Amino acid sequence: MATETKKAQEGTERSTEEKLRILYEMQMIDSEIDKIRILRGELPLEVQDLEDEIAGLQTRLTNLQDEIKNLEDSIQKKKNEIVDSQALIKKYQEQQMNVRNNREYDSLSKEIEFQTLEIELSEKRIKEFAIQLDEKIKLEVDSKTLFDERSGDLEAKKGELNSIISETQKDEEELKQRSDKFEELIDSRILTAYKRIRRNARNGLAVVPVERDACGGCFNKIPPQRQLDIKSRKKVIVCEYCGRILVDNELMTDKELPE
Repeated sequence: MATETKKAQEGTERSTEEKLRILYEMQMIDSEIDKIRILRGELPLEVQDLEDEIAGLQTRLTNLQDEIKNLEDSIQKKKNEIVDSQALIKKYQEQQMNVRNNREYDSLSKEIEFQTLEIELSEKRIKEFAIQLDEKIKLEVDSKTLFDERSGDLEAKKGELNSIISETQKDEEELKQRSDKFEELIDSRILTAYKRIRRNARNGLAVVPVERDACGGCFNKIPPQRQLDIKSRKKVIVCEYCGRILVDNELMTDKELPE
């Protein structure tokens, strides 16, 4: 509690110009942190997309392999049925040699004719299954190729992500430490406002300079009198359109930052 009181007192003792300079510098640092997180944030999404695609391809491959197995089983089943029908035809033909009358002969002939039709039907079904089987095998080969390509892409993206994390983690930590030090230089009321504006701003910009007579955040024109007030650095002024804190673009070149 004593530390917070001391911090508030020190923040109050600083001039408005110093506070604005601290806020602007803190914004620059926080923007660099945002860039690192955005860079790192895109890769996990790409990795997740690839993992989802690979999972879908794996499911597709599994389904195709099941369909191929079912078609192969169906073809074999029809081949077995043909063998059975041929055996029956041979049996009926032998029985025809020993018939006692025309009626028995005609009955066996019908059975032979039926089994012959069964063989033709089975052969037709085998051809249909074979066409479907070829299509499924081609799809399996294509899916397997795509699966291997995407798996390679995933490994590359994971490696890239791990590399960026290892490369940027130190930079992010150093920037965060600098940002924390600046937070200690400013009173809690202004700091809370700064963080609230950053959360609500789409690009994370809470402090922006006036550029070409317009707000550097929303680009709406700033009236001349208001620009003079901003350049005077006597009070904290926010954009009436977007609520961002406005500073003149010469702020950082005029004077050293406070310790």
